[in-house]
This record gives sequence, structure tokens and C-alpha cells, in this order.
Amino acid sequence: MLYNDKELAALLAEVKTVAVIGAVDKPGRPVHDVGRAMIDMGLKIIPVHPVRQNVWGLTTYKSVTDIPEQVDLVDVFRNAQFCPDHAREVLEMASPPKCFWMQSGIISPEAREILKDSGITVIEDRCLKVELRRLGVAR
Repeated sequence: MLYNDKELAALLAEVKTVAVIGAVDKPGRPVHDVGRAMIDMGLKIIPVHPVRQNVWGLTTYKSVTDIPEQVDLVDVFRNAQFCPDHAREVLEMASPPKCFWMQSGIISPEAREILKDSGITVIEDRCLKVELRRLGVAR
């Protein structure tokens, strides 16, 4: 589903905490640049990676299901083939997020289908950093 700018801005205005799946702190990688930018915007970022620890100097969790606090948005930086599994993980969270966001170039009809009746907004093929800035929601 496509959202108009007003709907997207309203959704993003409520976002305070973002879990970043596929987080790595390697300069030059899109996930690094987006993660650092969102930290600079004042968002609370929770890195998620199965192996890495202390990404961006922050506590890093192996899975979104390990995060012990409310997350407003899950931002996915993984190939589309992994998105259905991440969508299932999101459904297992103690308190599901408002939004499951797949970054630029990532489209997963299967993940969208898994989440369709969950009440979780699914966004595909958009850069969260770009949309926060473009819509004037960046802090």
C-alpha cells in the first residue's frame, strides 16, 4: 500500500524508537550512514544483528524479540529474501511496533502478506532517513 505524504508524516511524527535490523557500523555502508543520521536526529536507535555487538556504541540485540522495550518502528536493512522471517519475528515481539519499514530497494510481498492483518504499517522501498528529512519530521 502506498501512503500519501500527510499519512506518512503523521506516522513518522509518532516514532521515537527505531530497531535497525542488519545494523553495522562500517562507514560508507548505507545502514551505517542512516543509523548515524537517525541518532543525530535524536531518535533512539536499537541495533539488531545476530553477531555484532555494540554497533554505534549501543547495546545490540541478536533479534527484535530480544529487545526489552517498546519499539515504534523496525527498519530492515537486509535482502528481501530475509524479510518474511523478520516479519514473523516482529509478530512475536511482546509489544509489536507501529511500522515495519523496508529500506530503499527492498520489496517483499511475502512480508507484506504476513503482516497484513496485524495492524502494523508496512513500508517498502523507501529510505527512512530521506523520508524523515523530506517530510520535515527529523528532529
